[in-house]
Amino acid sequence: MKIEGLKAFGVSVQETDLWICANRVLESQAREHVFKVRGYIESYIRAYPGFLKTLAPWAVDGPAPLIVREMIQAGKLAGVGPMAAVAGAVSESVGTELLKYSDEIMVENGGDIFIKLNRPVTYSIFAGKSPLSLRFGIRLDSTGTSLGVCTSSATIGHSFSTGKADAVCVVSESCAVADAAATAICNQVSSAKKIQPAIDFGKRIKGVSAIVVIAGEKVGIWGDAEMVPL
Repeated sequence: MKIEGLKAFGVSVQETDLWICANRVLESQAREHVFKVRGYIESYIRAYPGFLKTLAPWAVDGPAPLIVREMIQAGKLAGVGPMAAVAGAVSESVGTELLKYSDEIMVENGGDIFIKLNRPVTYSIFAGKSPLSLRFGIRLDSTGTSLGVCTSSATIGHSFSTGKADAVCVVSESCAVADAAATAICNQVSSAKKIQPAIDFGKRIKGVSAIVVIAGEKVGIWGDAEMVPL
């Protein structure tokens, strides 16, 4: 991830491994915020151990930190557990914090990206062994608002999925919603024939503005995004 005119740097705290682009290196500010939000999530899990493992939407039981409530709400909208939104929620929380110091920010966390730029951006999707992997780009305009661009895969990485999609990428103004929705849509893709039904399912998730589904040699695209060749 590289943006002309921006500085790129990494921040790692336990399982959280971020790659960040900003007007200047903000490593200490980013690390401090990661420790803070991880502390909120870890404390909530200690109080409610089931929060970590559930695959179903979580019912709020008493007060909860903002980032936890965002994860819970995203899980409810997508019909998945709250931890399906954790990487996107952390990306957005860190990105929003760093906007205090830089007017342009990108934060990537395991393929889940928070974007706030003063220019359009084109991203490509890594889809493992699919022949469509990195073959085209999706052009987005984030000049008006921040965006979450999150990807889930049943064939790459360690994330749990009941589907078989090589990549499902979702765009939303909420990074937590994009993350949870990508997981939920990926679960729907049992074969390339299920791409359209999966997109139809994803379109009904409140807050989703664009979807890309790659399964083998097939791709489905819907929403507010422009496909460009690479």
